[in-house]
This record gives sequence, C-alpha cells and structure tokens, in this order.
Amino acid sequence: MSIKKGHRMSLSGLANQIVLMFGLMMVGFVINKLKFLHPVTTSDLTRILLTIIGPALIITAFDTPFSVERVRLLLIGSVAMIVMYLVQIICAHLVFFKVESPNLKRTAIYGSIYSNVGFLGIPLAGSLFGKTGVFFAVIAMAIFNVFNWSHGVSLFRTGGYGSPLVMIKEILLNPNIIAIIIGLTLFLTSTHLPSTIYQAFTYVGNANTPLSMIIVGNSLGDLKINRKMINQPILIALVLRNLIFPVISIIILLFFHINGVASSVLLLMSACPVASLGVLFTLQVKGDVDPALTLMGTSTLLSLVTIPLVFALYGVIQGL
Repeated sequence: MSIKKGHRMSLSGLANQIVLMFGLMMVGFVINKLKFLHPVTTSDLTRILLTIIGPALIITAFDTPFSVERVRLLLIGSVAMIVMYLVQIICAHLVFFKVESPNLKRTAIYGSIYSNVGFLGIPLAGSLFGKTGVFFAVIAMAIFNVFNWSHGVSLFRTGGYGSPLVMIKEILLNPNIIAIIIGLTLFLTSTHLPSTIYQAFTYVGNANTPLSMIIVGNSLGDLKINRKMINQPILIALVLRNLIFPVISIIILLFFHINGVASSVLLLMSACPVASLGVLFTLQVKGDVDPALTLMGTSTLLSLVTIPLVFALYGVIQGL
C-alpha cells in the first residue's frame, strides 16, 4: 500500500470518527438543553473522568510487550512535543504582546497553545488506533501536563510561575502523570496486570470516549456566540490553534523523522481544539469567562473541518 493511498484511507476513517465524536457531543448538548445535568453533577463527572477513568485507560494502554522501537519513538516523540510547545509559547506571546486586556490576553495565549488532548485527543486516538493510539497519545498528554501546570497556570497567576516546589507538586500529583509512571513501569519491566484487574481497568477505561464527549457537548450547550465575543484576539487564537500551530507541528514531526502511527497520533493531539482547562483557570481567578468559553466552543466546532484539513495537508506534504 502506498503512502498516498494509505493516507486517503486514514483520512476517511478520521473524518468518520470525528463525525461520530460530534454525534456523541450532540448527546451531551441535548442533555444540557433538557437540563438533565446540573453544574455540580458535571463537575463530579469531570472529576471521575480525570482521576479514575482516564488513568485506567492510560495504564491498560501501557500493558503491552516491551519494544525498543517504541521506547525510541517515546523519547523522540517527547522531544518533538517539547519543541512544539516551546515554538508555540514564543509565537503566542509575540502575537498577543500588545493586547491590552489582561483577561483577553491570557485567554488568547493559553487557548492558542494548549489543545484538548484529554477530552478529545485521547478518545480520537483510541478510536482510530486502539491501544497503540492511546500509547503514543500519552506522550502528548505527559508533555501537556508539564507545560500546562507550569507555563499555562502562570498565565493566570499574578506572581507568574509561583513556587517551583508547588509547580512540581502539581505536575507529579496529577492523576494522569501518576498513571503514566505506573504504565511506563509496567511497559519497561514487561510486567502485566493480572487478567481480572486488567479486565476491570479496561471496562472502566472504555467509558472514557462517551463520557468525555458528553461532557464536552454539555459545555457547548452553554455557549452563546455573538459578534462582540468574536474579536480580533479570539479570531487570531482560533487560526493559530486550529491551523497554524498544527501545520508547524507537521514540520517538526518531519524534522524528527517520526512516521507511522506515532506521527499520526502526535499530529492529531496537536490539531485538537482549545483545551477546556482555560475556562476553569479563568473561573479560579474570577475573570470574565465569556472569551474563554467562546474560544473553546468555537474552536471545538471548527475542528470538525480543520482536523481533516490538517491531515489532508500532511498527506500532500508526505507525497512531495
């Protein structure tokens, strides 16, 4: 099978899977409009997803035979992701340097850099590539957590980065990081979970995709877009997050000679829409949450088109 032909097939599968994901989001949207989910319930479900279901999915993804090639891809992929974030951070700060409103400035910077790797990226990677997809998606999640709980959080703090010890604690005590450490230990030592525990973790992890999409869809139900909300910084942040930064990621992946499932998954994670944590961070500092909600919701809706577009461009570049 040629690269070009294989790419067309994966692009078709990707488009179908994204449509399926948006179908699940619509379930959450309808639930919101029917007022079946109250804010407290949504918060509780999100906590369950982040602290139990997501980590269970990560651990089972690492319960796989040891492979030197996979270790190599994990290391190179991690370096590539670090480069991606550094480039994005520099570009975002330069682009939004002159934005006067502190709330709008931090919303635009955060939203353009940080993608929704947890709620959308991992479900897509898992549905498209199975355990292998989640295995490589965890690279993006690990690097995301390091930057998010250091640089990302600093955008919303008056004192910047704050105490290094607090920052390290927030990173290491994140449930997903703990799950990654456990999973890596299993993988590197070729240790397998007992079959009963593995099956239990699998059942719990299988709830990740539908619950993630329902929570995202429920948040979209609260979205109210008007002309006042779609200002220049928000528009620029949308273009950066959904198109420009994913295209830069393609160049970085090619530079590091990452290909196959690993490259597809890492690009997918980079092409995901704005992370929902920007809304939570804004709420914590009692800022105006409307720009963050508008950016997240609009970016999520646009990703229905932009993710396949990015992969189509990737296929064209590969074919050159």
